[in-house]
Amino acid sequence: MKQPAVYMMASGRNGTIYIGVTSNLVRRHYEHTHRLVPGFTKKYDCHVLVWYEMHETMESAILREKQIKGGSRKKKLALIEGLNPEWNDLSTELF
Repeated sequence: MKQPAVYMMASGRNGTIYIGVTSNLVRRHYEHTHRLVPGFTKKYDCHVLVWYEMHETMESAILREKQIKGGSRKKKLALIEGLNPEWNDLSTELF
């Protein structure tokens, strides 16, 4: 699935949240869940896809990522709970 996307991975409900942008969400999710890339998600065990948003262009995805990262934790939680109130792993929607 090659399409720009902004996404949030979490360590668990109300846990640590990672916000990222990618051109291939399926591949990137695989990398995070199998801990293939060193960094924040591996260090803080953020492996549950709790929110994502597809975009037409990488430019719009990057702008949205910056907007979300600049917001408060409360706003990030509201985005997640608006789409996924149970904090389920949304990766099953991708396959």
